[in-house]
Amino acid sequence: MTPFDPNHACAPNGNFFGFPYTEEEASLILIPVPWDVTTSYRPGTAQGPQAILDASIQLDFFDFEIPEAWNLGIGSSPMERSSAIARKSAALRPVAERAIAFQEKNFQSLPDNYGEKDLARDLAQVEQGGEELGRWLEKTCLEYLQAGKATAVVGGDHSVPLGHFRALASKYPDFAILHLDAHADLRKAYEGFRYSHASIMHNALQIGNISRIVQIGIRDVCQEEQERVKASQGRIIQFPDLFLQQALLEGRNWADCCRQILETLPSKVYVSFDIDVLEPSLCPHTGTPVPGGLGFAQIRYLLSALRRSGKEIIGFDLCEVAPDPLNPENEWDGNVGARILYMLSNTLLGQKTH
Repeated sequence: MTPFDPNHACAPNGNFFGFPYTEEEASLILIPVPWDVTTSYRPGTAQGPQAILDASIQLDFFDFEIPEAWNLGIGSSPMERSSAIARKSAALRPVAERAIAFQEKNFQSLPDNYGEKDLARDLAQVEQGGEELGRWLEKTCLEYLQAGKATAVVGGDHSVPLGHFRALASKYPDFAILHLDAHADLRKAYEGFRYSHASIMHNALQIGNISRIVQIGIRDVCQEEQERVKASQGRIIQFPDLFLQQALLEGRNWADCCRQILETLPSKVYVSFDIDVLEPSLCPHTGTPVPGGLGFAQIRYLLSALRRSGKEIIGFDLCEVAPDPLNPENEWDGNVGARILYMLSNTLLGQKTH
């Protein structure tokens, strides 16, 4: 470990937060996955990992609950390692856009004579790309896990952590996903894309080792997804934003809500964090913002309660952060994303100090 002073400004070194840990020295490896293929409303999350990386060196690192948090061993997989993924995402984005335009009957933006055969070809090409992403990420995570490291994914859209789920399932026979999101992400092959950002939790359900998905803050769902929740016989548990906010307005406190949430989780927990679970003012350029949502302090309390609960946090992802497409100087989304990433990292590593 090279000399590092957490009281001074950090120099960019390719690592999140400018921390000095090499991959060999680190306890936790943050893996950037710049992927953004199937988002149908607003693209940009492929630039999320770099935006978070750029903003992360501006943070101060003292944590009032874990004073030595900066020294727990947060390391980074080099951004260059995912450069092929970034190129694949950029190549597939216009392919997916054609398929989306055709299904939405936006024919004026399509090539002449584009038809059903072209749609089938494009969907198959995007699916192949999603499979390649999943295999790459699973292999990458397994390499770190086998070396004794904890792993976390920095997306990218919310389709990306599937390979991470599979890697962890090879190590842990039973775990739950604590899913913080404005959306349920339970659609089957949304818009024809098997590996859609809106299908990640449907795909997670196909992994038998994932015994439960507990969804927090959701507020934008369809009837099909709610029928899937009902049919899951308790494998999916929801704490919708509507009910959480009603409870608070009727006099319950957030600590009670968090206790109720944590009681539904087994001993091993993975945290899947879509930035749009937050109030949109905290993530204005995310792909699919939704009014409502949780505040920064509420998230901080929930993660702190999880760390202190005695449950084992086995990994996490942070997805759907997107920078301002019109003003590169506006680092707000990256700034908030970096702070959430630091909290998630401290939640995982800090459980050993509790």
